[in-house]
Amino acid sequence: MTAPVGTSQPLLAREGWVHILIATVLAVATTLLWGALWSAPLWLIWVFVLQFFRDPVRQIPDAVGLVCSPADGKIIALGLSEDPYLRRPALRMSVFMNVFSVHSNRAPTAGTVKQRWYHEGNFFNAALDKAALENERNALHLVTEDGHDVIFVQIAGLIARRILCYVEPGACLYRGQRYGFIRFGSRVDLYLPPGSKPQVRLGQKVTAGESVLALLPDQTESGLV
Repeated sequence: MTAPVGTSQPLLAREGWVHILIATVLAVATTLLWGALWSAPLWLIWVFVLQFFRDPVRQIPDAVGLVCSPADGKIIALGLSEDPYLRRPALRMSVFMNVFSVHSNRAPTAGTVKQRWYHEGNFFNAALDKAALENERNALHLVTEDGHDVIFVQIAGLIARRILCYVEPGACLYRGQRYGFIRFGSRVDLYLPPGSKPQVRLGQKVTAGESVLALLPDQTESGLV
């Protein structure tokens, strides 16, 4: 499943338009009333807000069986784990986003959303392992055309207080499709089926929609690598 022809998006995320407008008005008004010296801190804030809500176009690979990164950031967890949503062995991968990352979240692979879970929780540092089960989070269960179950979880961080998810069960997603947003530092976890083969290493920086994190198993394969 590939992106529909003509699919486009603004280069500044819609989630930030109000914030960008407020920052712009305050910086311009202060400059006009009190001069550049007094307005300098507000222009620095404006630059931060602008870069935080940037949402650049991504080139999505279209080869079969790829799992792309759902977020910009750094791989902070990679290994065998228990999937807490489907109660199965899984390959777990975690992508940590800091305040300078692009915060749009993208579908890691194509398929149909079967379930969605939202859990209220705490706001520990998203880089901590306990954040996966104790922080506020939103999880999607997607089934690919080949029948693979893929779980991806938006996890709030220390100062991230807003998880946005725009899809519900029944939605059909293409790989790299923008489906959500998290404000001000957070992470996204992936739980992939047995036999999935990682293509990244711990500490590696990845790009949402473009970086290939793993290869899904062939239908004939079983067991984790």
